[in-house]
Amino acid sequence: MTTSGTTTFNLDLNDLMEEAFERCGRELRTGYDFKTARRSLNLLTIEWANRGINLWTIEQGSIPMVQGTITYDLPVDTIDLAEQVIRTGTGQNQVDINISRISVDTYSTIPNKNAQGRPIQVWINRQSGAVDPVSGVVYPQINVWPSPDQSSYYTFVYWRLRRIQDAGGGVATQDIPFRFLPCMVAGLAYYLSMKLPDALERMPMLKQQYDEAWMQAADEDREKAPLRIAPRQMFF
Repeated sequence: MTTSGTTTFNLDLNDLMEEAFERCGRELRTGYDFKTARRSLNLLTIEWANRGINLWTIEQGSIPMVQGTITYDLPVDTIDLAEQVIRTGTGQNQVDINISRISVDTYSTIPNKNAQGRPIQVWINRQSGAVDPVSGVVYPQINVWPSPDQSSYYTFVYWRLRRIQDAGGGVATQDIPFRFLPCMVAGLAYYLSMKLPDALERMPMLKQQYDEAWMQAADEDREKAPLRIAPRQMFF
C-alpha cells in the first residue's frame, strides 16, 4: 500500500469558511455569508495576537541610529518587540550589546532625555498604527536613552511580533502554519455560531472545541530550548 508522497494539504479561505459553516450546521451560500465570515476571521486573528506570542509572526529588523535622534518609527503592523539589542560594527567585528526595555513611567523620570552616549535603555511606545486625519499614520515607535552620540555607528536590531495578515479575497491561504488550521476552523465556527440563529444550540460545544484546539496549538507553538537558571552570587 503506497502513500500520497505529499505533505502540502492546506485550506484556502473558501474551504476554511465552508468547513466552519458545516460545523454550525449550515452551508456557505450567499455573498453576505462570505462577508460576515471573513470579518469574523479577521477578528479571530486579532484575538490570537492578544492571547500571546505567535512564533511564526516574529521578524527581525534593524534601524540605523542618527546622532542626537531619540525617536524612531517601527513598521506600522508591529504589535510589540520580543527582543532588542544595540549593534556596533559589521562582519567579524560585529558586536551586539543588550539594551534594557523600560516603562513609560521610568522613561518619564529621566531628567535629561537629550543626553548623548551609547543607548542603554529603550521605551517602546506601542501606538495603534491607525491613520490620524491630522498627523497621518500613528506609527509604533521606540525612544532610546541616551540618544546616540554618533551617526552610522549604532544599529538598533529588534525581533518584532507583527500582525497576522488579513483573510484576503477567497483563493489565498491564511498566514498561519498548518498546525493552526484546526484551531482556526474551530475558532471561526464558534464565532459564526454567535451570529447564526440556528447554530446557537451548538455554541457551547463549538466553544469547547475551539478552546481545546487553541490549547493544543499553543502548547506546540512555543520555544523548546532548555531553560537554565543559575543562582546569583552576592559578595559583601
